[in-house]
Amino acid sequence: MKQISFFLFFVIISINFTFADINKDFENWKIDFKKIALENNISEKTFDIVMSDTKFLSDVIKYDRYQPEFYEDTKTYISKRTSSKKVSLGKKFYEKNSKLIDSVEDEFGIERELLLALMGIETNFGTYVGKMDILSSLATLSFDKRRSEFFTNELLILLRLIENKQIDYKTLYGSWAGAFGFFQFMPSTMKNYAIDHDTNGYIDLKNNNDAYASASNYLNQIGWKTNNPCFYRIDLSEDIPKKYLNISAKKLHDKKKLKYFRKYIKNNDQINVKYNKFNVAIITPDKDIIPDAETLNPAYIVFDNYEIILKWNRSLRFALAVCTLKDKFKNEL
Repeated sequence: MKQISFFLFFVIISINFTFADINKDFENWKIDFKKIALENNISEKTFDIVMSDTKFLSDVIKYDRYQPEFYEDTKTYISKRTSSKKVSLGKKFYEKNSKLIDSVEDEFGIERELLLALMGIETNFGTYVGKMDILSSLATLSFDKRRSEFFTNELLILLRLIENKQIDYKTLYGSWAGAFGFFQFMPSTMKNYAIDHDTNGYIDLKNNNDAYASASNYLNQIGWKTNNPCFYRIDLSEDIPKKYLNISAKKLHDKKKLKYFRKYIKNNDQINVKYNKFNVAIITPDKDIIPDAETLNPAYIVFDNYEIILKWNRSLRFALAVCTLKDKFKNEL
């Protein structure tokens, strides 16, 4: 027992030293980052006020390494996010906010079903927007080596928004990755697409008015085509060349006209011939993630609108879930 106690004591002491080292390194990183911020026209006053209390968040690193997009199979991932309960909650939310949602749809040309699907999956219709200190989250991910450049840029953009008084830093609580509001906008998305729709001089992405208009503006600007298809579930024949199978969301390759791929699709009669001239890609989202997954199952033909959702969140499963929930709302509203 004494040996076990000594071992546990040694482990605890080692962990404490490790955390102390990381926190010390993080504080040193903040000193270096301040120089970068000042070089990017962030005032010292803003930096000191906003960044003084930021902390290294070890949980953020855990979340970054273990995201559901990277371990759940497609069927599980989609079913969890497009349940009948989710549809029911979405219908109730729409009934309470139909005037705003319909007016935003008319203004920006983005279907209400798509907006509901995105809000439902991102924040369960605004009921869970995240409780992480976004500034600490972004600082932690900037300090971390894995995607430091990306998150450093996002943190600088957020500091600029705060500097310009477009965002109140005291409200910045959201996801572990630094996303904020009802539609989980990253700082670069806020900067480029967020709208003060109610013209009160302040962008509030936890307010339905600004949030819905901002999400619609974003989708409109990046090219969503109203009433165009998103994807079809397909059964592939064994003779399809493997080069046509996309297993990563980074960039879909080997796109062709739908008409070309029909010879490899067993259930091609279920896909309307009016889409024959549309450029499509084939994805097999389980193959690169799920151990012993079948090469050709599940498989999907995906259209340009699907790739628009990938710009929102670069995950094959996320885009499939959004489009699935969108279609469910279309049958209910």
